[in-house]
Amino acid sequence: MKYLAYGANMDVDVMKQRCPDAKLLGTGTLDGWRLMFKGEPPFSYGTIEQWDGFSVPYVLWEISAADERKLDRYEGFPQHYQKSAVAIDFLGGKVMVMFYHKPEKQAVGAPNDHYVAALWKSYEAFGFDLAILKRARDFSCGDSL
Repeated sequence: MKYLAYGANMDVDVMKQRCPDAKLLGTGTLDGWRLMFKGEPPFSYGTIEQWDGFSVPYVLWEISAADERKLDRYEGFPQHYQKSAVAIDFLGGKVMVMFYHKPEKQAVGAPNDHYVAALWKSYEAFGFDLAILKRARDFSCGDSL
């Protein structure tokens, strides 16, 4: 199964621990989606929602069924995160991928600095646009739309 990570699971070392069977397939950008943080501070974590004019960088993994079960437990599926599938453009073709997301009705909230720093590390490692992460944090903290 192909798994699209946009948060803490972009980190290669983290995924080695959480999902020992995972294989890094590559990176890309999901157009028409927005990164934000939802939950009660300081327990607000990343999620994505469809949103015109925005994009979200991602890391794509191939994971085993055993890895998916581990991720389900880690992500608190189905209580804290839901799972969905979406077709993405990847390496010149359409690929169906699974991703975790917070319920749309859940309110945005300020993430803790440690969590943002973990995402920052992955953004830098993969050369992603740090402005996307900054905008997501500002939006979730109520600083801007």
